Amino acid sequence: MSAKARMEARQGDITRLAVDAIVNAANSSLKGGGGVDGAIHRAAGPDLLAECLTLGGCPTGEARLTRGYRLPARYVIHTVGPVYHGRPEDPRLLANCYTNSLILARDHGLTSVAFPAISCGVYGYPIEAACKIAVDTCVRFLAQDRVVEKVTFMLFSAKDLAVYSQYLDRSAG
Repeated sequence: MSAKARMEARQGDITRLAVDAIVNAANSSLKGGGGVDGAIHRAAGPDLLAECLTLGGCPTGEARLTRGYRLPARYVIHTVGPVYHGRPEDPRLLANCYTNSLILARDHGLTSVAFPAISCGVYGYPIEAACKIAVDTCVRFLAQDRVVEKVTFMLFSAKDLAVYSQYLDRSAG
């Protein structure tokens, strides 16, 4: 099955997905925050924060795994995207978020992973550029990996869904 056939874009609430792992667009403290990060922490309950506090944070571009607690997802993969400043390292750091999240999923035998639009909220990454990095990085990973069977991009807005859907239709192979 092609990488494209193993990816989809949907609009909705990532905290309601029954997948092996949802990815949290976290901050480096892993203590919760706004946007998707706050929503995941609220839905998972206080045990998620308690486990996150044992991890010692997470640098930008890296990823950490916790249980899902009250979420329908079994696990949460926390990754810290770059705050967008148009720097040359921004695309590399964002791509690392997707790659390192998928490596964690693969290494733990997780077959279904859902990503939000990492760094596109308060971190200010332009959705079109972030979408290209997300999809292209996942295509490269899935082309080399057979453990992760399904990647879902779960988008909050119809506008973001349209960007992802159009890019997936045009480019993922």
